[in-house]
Amino acid sequence: MTEGCIRVGQQAPDFTATAVVDQEFKTIKLSDYRGKYVVLFFYPLDFTFVCPTEITAFSDSHGKFSQLNTEVLGVSVDSEFSHLAWIQTDRKSGGLGDLNYPLVSDIKKEISSAYNVLDPEAGIALRGLFIIDKDGVIQHATINNLAFGRNVEETLRILQAIQHVQTHPDEVCPAGWQPGAKTMNPDPKKSKEFFAAI
Repeated sequence: MTEGCIRVGQQAPDFTATAVVDQEFKTIKLSDYRGKYVVLFFYPLDFTFVCPTEITAFSDSHGKFSQLNTEVLGVSVDSEFSHLAWIQTDRKSGGLGDLNYPLVSDIKKEISSAYNVLDPEAGIALRGLFIIDKDGVIQHATINNLAFGRNVEETLRILQAIQHVQTHPDEVCPAGWQPGAKTMNPDPKKSKEFFAAI
């Protein structure tokens, strides 16, 4: 991994890349999504084993993300041609089938490097996931090793917590917070109201 790791609270590195969108090749820019939240996730390689379970899970939940003004972008170091072939492969045969969001080609490995998720020895991306707010600021970042996948419902929960505190700046969300649950006031005295109620 490279030096100078990006951190939450920083602007997300912009990029321009070719993506497969509705089985067509399109050029997309991250900055084109300003005004929306973005879940940007990296995965190692097309035609592998854990990856299709994550990619299809995000696609199946795309409506939930859309309701939260959020776009999902998947990225790997494969070419757009490999992405298209995988999308055109049936799920029952280890493929993806149609996806509800863009699959981005990072064949030059520039995006993976910019987000510090590239494993230089393997030449592929680790399972990095970034939630970027509508101003282009990274609010959440996680990186899994190659052998285990991520939880889409947890990504949704974190996204909702981010949106809640951004629209309620006098509140913070405790561990395991779910929409509709009690929040806390980040004040030594007022926070006691939360602790007194649990």
